[in-house]
Amino acid sequence: MSQSLQPIDTPAFYMNPDANVSVINYSEGYIQDIFQLINSKALLGLVKLFLEEQKQNAANDVVQVTPEDYVAILKAIVIDETDKYDQYDKDKILKSVEDLYSFYRNFFRVSLVNKHNNAVIKGNFMDIDNHFNEVVIDLYRAVEEKLQGFQNHTYRQINAGTNASAIVQSIEWPAPAGYEKLQNIRFIDTLMLRPPMMMHTKSNKREGVFDAVPDNPIKKFDGSRSEWFCFPAKIGESLAYIYFQRDYFVSGIALGNLFDIASEEEVKGKKPDEILLFGLPETEGDVCHYFHDEANDIWVGEVPYNDKTTYFGYMKKMCLTLHNLHMIYENRLPIHGSMVKITFSNGKVKTVVFFGDSGAGKSESIEALQEIADEKIVDIETIFDDMGSFAFDKNGEVYAQGTETGAFVRLDDLSSAVAFNNMDRGIYLNPELKNARVILPANSYKRVVMHHSIDMWVYANNYDSDIGLHQFPDEEAAKATFIAGKRKALGTTDEVGMSTTFFANPFGPVQEEAKTRPIIDKVFNQLYKDKIYVGEIYTHLGNDKSKDSLKESAKELLDQLMNN
Repeated sequence: MSQSLQPIDTPAFYMNPDANVSVINYSEGYIQDIFQLINSKALLGLVKLFLEEQKQNAANDVVQVTPEDYVAILKAIVIDETDKYDQYDKDKILKSVEDLYSFYRNFFRVSLVNKHNNAVIKGNFMDIDNHFNEVVIDLYRAVEEKLQGFQNHTYRQINAGTNASAIVQSIEWPAPAGYEKLQNIRFIDTLMLRPPMMMHTKSNKREGVFDAVPDNPIKKFDGSRSEWFCFPAKIGESLAYIYFQRDYFVSGIALGNLFDIASEEEVKGKKPDEILLFGLPETEGDVCHYFHDEANDIWVGEVPYNDKTTYFGYMKKMCLTLHNLHMIYENRLPIHGSMVKITFSNGKVKTVVFFGDSGAGKSESIEALQEIADEKIVDIETIFDDMGSFAFDKNGEVYAQGTETGAFVRLDDLSSAVAFNNMDRGIYLNPELKNARVILPANSYKRVVMHHSIDMWVYANNYDSDIGLHQFPDEEAAKATFIAGKRKALGTTDEVGMSTTFFANPFGPVQEEAKTRPIIDKVFNQLYKDKIYVGEIYTHLGNDKSKDSLKESAKELLDQLMNN
């Protein structure tokens, strides 16, 4: 990441303008009132960065003073010593205060509290954070109203202090030889989010395919306790320790809407199935890789620190790649798709898996089905939104299982009703840009990892001109389409135009094709033996942006599900 304004870095307050991230550590210093705030080193550091940014603003002499003098002006305003700032125009002071307030709130701001095995902290950390928010907004309003000479008639209770808060703690786990440096990094125990959260990153698209490296990335890790944190995630039935450098707190916090946090009991004494090191100073070729530590049975991923990897897709897809590789080695088949359980008004309940690579029309098919069904659908439950796996029970029957408890979807794919109805729960990423995304909670962990039977499995075909639904007559015909993984890419990654991806899944099967093929054969053989509907739905999204054709296809899908 390029550097311009230098970060402020103290034990209690970190602010990096380049990464647009600020971290406030309450355990190192907690501000309880406006007088502590106005006298704090944190505020002085913030003012320093703000005034550096305002250097070119020659029209306002107030922002040309030293940070110390600017804070002195704020103090004089609060205690009504007007003679100490009457040489400046009040409107110019007010404008600078408004700009300072906006400058601070433009950062993604997260507060930390060390747990120290203190149950009181866990119960009160939200109150602690709420109070800090009140202190920040109280200081701003005190200065604003004194300068304008009257009280406001409209107050907006915004997130003035922080966007999120986290309880963090150290937990002992059996780190194998070579992994000892990770023992010092604190785990996230509990998160508090303030949605709707509008987050902005320098990158808004994912590129390339993750590949294997011959050496364990853990050898490159030398992160400090103050700069690195771990999100212990339950991904399907896997346990993943996701370590990230603090400038990636946007992605680290956003994980809270995608995966369940493993509890202290689920982490203590447990070796993870997967470890991700996100934000290493350098990686081989400066891209994302993974390594299978067979001796310790751990999949280790590495992601470099740069502008490109600020896009949340890197965090999500690297986690899922590691998980899927683990699944393949467990003789399970990773599925790139969406699974829903639909309850119809006629009493029928059907589970449907929509399969395909990014942009094929999986989510859009579900939404089209909802739109044309009217009162015929009572409920649609999302089992998984992007990635799941097929496995075999003790009787050899195929069942499906999800990975994420949330959904990471393009805003363009959602109807305005769905987008707005979920605003109070959503984490929005670059909402003003193309490929804008939202992360929404979708289902409980318990429901996601249950063993779900499969009634229908359809490939989302966005490239052919046909309309409707097509059932493959035999498993060979079905496998040919599913394995080819064709789609017309829509620019959500670095691909545009027709493309093919082995089994429509560049996150595991592509990397381990030889190991995946026998599992594919076994799954299709069993599904056809059990007479499960395997087909394709023509979404037309590679050509027809109106979605009228997709709705026609959805009508056939509805008829098939309700009447067969």
